Amino acid sequence: MAYTTSNASSELVTAFQSLDVDQQLALFYFIYKEMGNSVTPAAPGASTVSPTIAEGLFNQVKELSQEEQLQLQRDLITNKNTLITREYGALSDTTKLLFWYLLAQGMDNGTVIPMPADYKLSGAAEQLFTQIRGLEFDQQITLFRNIVSPMGVDSTTSAVQDSSTGL
Repeated sequence: MAYTTSNASSELVTAFQSLDVDQQLALFYFIYKEMGNSVTPAAPGASTVSPTIAEGLFNQVKELSQEEQLQLQRDLITNKNTLITREYGALSDTTKLLFWYLLAQGMDNGTVIPMPADYKLSGAAEQLFTQIRGLEFDQQITLFRNIVSPMGVDSTTSAVQDSSTGL
């Protein structure tokens, strides 16, 4: 199934990617907190395999220490070449959406490093959040797919070796 990218979506993706890594993580968490109940049924409903694969990757993450969990999320955004970011990179965009949802749930139930209770979004992130809230549901899903798609490492297209991981 093909997904289209609108100019508005492209601009929002660019704005999201221009935030620092921790602001991207925080914004994604707040998006899922507010919109997760509507986003989640769209993600697993698109594939019968997605839940099992996303849960398998999530189970690897929850076995890590909290510091490693946070670093992994940062590594996904910065495309650091590690075994788990390669596994993530091989997922469909639908499965990637579900994986991020599972991370947000894990943050809420304590199986993944939680968001600090007093964390505040930057002005730019808050403005972007407001714009995302104003999108139609289909536009939100397209945006989220466009955000999660380039995260991780696609080992079939990545020719760059990471000297710190050897991958």
